[in-house]
Amino acid sequence: MDQLLSLSENAKDRALLIGVVQRSHKLADVEDSLDELAQLASTSGAVVADRVICRQPRPHPATFLGRGKIESLAERVLSEKLTMVVFDDDLSPAQGRNLEELMKVKILDRTQMILDIFAQHARTKEGSLQIELARLQYLLPRLRHMWKHLERQRGGIGVMGGAGEQQMEVDRRRIQERIDRLGSEIEQVRLRRAEQRRGRRRHGWALITLVGYTNAGKSTLLNTLTGAHVLAYDQLFATLDPTTRQLQLPNNQNALITDTVGFIRKLPHHLVDAFKATLEEVLEADILLHVIDASHPKVDEQIEAVEGVLKDLGASMKFTVAVLNKIDLPGAAGQWHRLSHRFQRAVAVSALTGEGLEELRDELADCLRDRSTRAFMRLPLSEGQLLAQLKSVGKVFSEHYENESVLLDASLPNKMVSRYQAFFCEAQNGVAAPEELPGDATP
Repeated sequence: MDQLLSLSENAKDRALLIGVVQRSHKLADVEDSLDELAQLASTSGAVVADRVICRQPRPHPATFLGRGKIESLAERVLSEKLTMVVFDDDLSPAQGRNLEELMKVKILDRTQMILDIFAQHARTKEGSLQIELARLQYLLPRLRHMWKHLERQRGGIGVMGGAGEQQMEVDRRRIQERIDRLGSEIEQVRLRRAEQRRGRRRHGWALITLVGYTNAGKSTLLNTLTGAHVLAYDQLFATLDPTTRQLQLPNNQNALITDTVGFIRKLPHHLVDAFKATLEEVLEADILLHVIDASHPKVDEQIEAVEGVLKDLGASMKFTVAVLNKIDLPGAAGQWHRLSHRFQRAVAVSALTGEGLEELRDELADCLRDRSTRAFMRLPLSEGQLLAQLKSVGKVFSEHYENESVLLDASLPNKMVSRYQAFFCEAQNGVAAPEELPGDATP
């Protein structure tokens, strides 16, 4: 089975990229998509030798392209000693197999390329499970066209006559069994994540999730905001596994911020399904930080791609703050002023240099302001655990110890008010009134 799952074994593959302008397509869109495919190919370890754009009103059911175009491409592959042809569109199992037979070279489509990159970049057990599930789901309907040997196996010793199963059926059953096991393991991941989120909710922590186009700078932003050490390479899908870190905001409110897998145009739906255990972080978030590469010439198309995936996930109505990143790069200055008017809330930053990050923290604190309540309270000294928790998840403006209690002026998450309400009191005995204090967190 390992042999079946290997999509691009040779890191020195020289690839020809194929884009097709169909009846409903625009040439400029196909060119942009090929640019992205070239990045995908480079990320996977292949060398992009050249690219070709073909015009085809509709895909040929057996070979995707017409016979004349295939023969022309086959001659080019042979003369230039290319080892791989990558189509920017998804191919059916029959189309992929027929193209390999006609062109005598390895044929990949966009989804296979993405799956190969995912397999290279997964680091945790959870990520590996999700990648393996996606690859097996992609492979299963293609088994018929991956086997040239369909001879029937003979039965065992003492079995007279009668043919055994085809090798393809053996593999199909094994893969389906593995898919079922992976589904069960990923469901356990989903339940474990749900329990972790419930624990965070009990502490009153706000949940912030980073979303955005791949390579927009999400991991760099997480590193700069929290001091995390998440891998942040200039590659597509450099990080796949979600990372959660604690973030303290200017009003002393604690939040948890999670980095997620980047989105991309033409992201296959079955990949979104495979990553739902991870992408549930998007659905559960109090705030989405949509990280945008403001320096990218196709920034509007990238924004639309992300918004499309969020809509597919059912998260398009989530409260969102746009983070217009990479303003230190040429080309960003003319973009971010225009883009800022596209969103209700937007902050311009450079995750690499730290420019604008204080404004981003202030914006997040402002967005979460109505999640907290400011109150005076008298806590018995015997309630040391409650006092420690209050200082951990809230903000204490002043405290005054007397006898067996402590008088506090503090802000605490709304979800924790019920735990402390019995200790609420009027301002007194040296505890300052709210109007005398700077940084009031009351809405």
